Amino acid sequence: MRTLLVHRLGRVEYEDGLALMRLGGAAVRAATPPATDHLFLLEHPPVVTLGRGADRANVVAAPAWLEKQGFELHETDRGGDVTYHGPGQIVGYPVVDLADRPDVRRYVAALEEAMIRACADYGIAAGRHDEHRGAWVGRKKIGAVGVHLSRWVTSHGFAFNVRTDLTHFQVIVPCGIADPRLGVTSLEAELRERGRAAPELGEVEERLATHVAEALGRARADAAPDLRTVSVVPVGADGRVLLLRRSEARGGFWQPVTGRIEPGESEADAARRELWEETGADVPVEPLDYAHAFALEPALARLPEGALRLAHETAFAARLPASFELRISDEHAEHVWLAPQDAVARLRFAGLRKAVRLATGAAVAR
Repeated sequence: MRTLLVHRLGRVEYEDGLALMRLGGAAVRAATPPATDHLFLLEHPPVVTLGRGADRANVVAAPAWLEKQGFELHETDRGGDVTYHGPGQIVGYPVVDLADRPDVRRYVAALEEAMIRACADYGIAAGRHDEHRGAWVGRKKIGAVGVHLSRWVTSHGFAFNVRTDLTHFQVIVPCGIADPRLGVTSLEAELRERGRAAPELGEVEERLATHVAEALGRARADAAPDLRTVSVVPVGADGRVLLLRRSEARGGFWQPVTGRIEPGESEADAARRELWEETGADVPVEPLDYAHAFALEPALARLPEGALRLAHETAFAARLPASFELRISDEHAEHVWLAPQDAVARLRFAGLRKAVRLATGAAVAR
């Protein structure tokens, strides 16, 4: 029996989620570790995604309005039409080798079954719809499915509404289903009708992880966090952002201050230490109330091809005085001071771009 390694990641930027599936697929194909598949359970910020067969007319809101409201818009290689991901929704990305059971319909049915069983755990009778994929409570969809396969290794997966803001679905025609008799629902909405409170996302994740493993015929195992890191956005007295370019041996890309949290160290202490070590600034750091997870690119992290290593990062800002004199460490080759929108354009990683926006209060392009 193959193992299903469950990763519970919290918030993941959608762009990082795509990379996560790509790197997870590489790990499965490289058999590192052997006979191991992965289930990534996570939560995305508000995002509208279009599948391969999507009709853009099913995105009801204008792109400019979506961006202003904080929604992202992404085209994907999964099956299906238009769907929404956002806070309060558990997104599951199983990256599974189906070579032992090369049956797409059976795989999709297993994901549906996992969501149906999760509903049953809370006394909600869910099932399938005769015409549309997913998990349904009567005429309302509570869980969507959209998958992609490459050489029988899966990506994308399912989205299960727990505490989701259902009004967000009004910006799309969900899954391209225009039938006015059908709608969307959530575990919270169904339990509220029954006079009960909705469970926390972590509790539902636990149920889903067990049900997915059972439905796929895998032995469940839980992954521990690989790496805990911090990022610090240094903001000068004039409002410009300090970026550092890593040395070529360390990837050669631009970033604000980043670094690992040492054993026994708090996140804030790690952020202040890294700021001092990389810039010479000894000033307080401000939490940005933003944490996210992502997979390290093996080439940039000096890892072997096929290695899957995940980081959980917490973001801070630092306000530098006008008298500040920069002293960069030997980890970096050069520095630059940029206006917030230019700093965002220079950064290649979604989480660092988000941290700059939060640190500067800038509504700049994504």
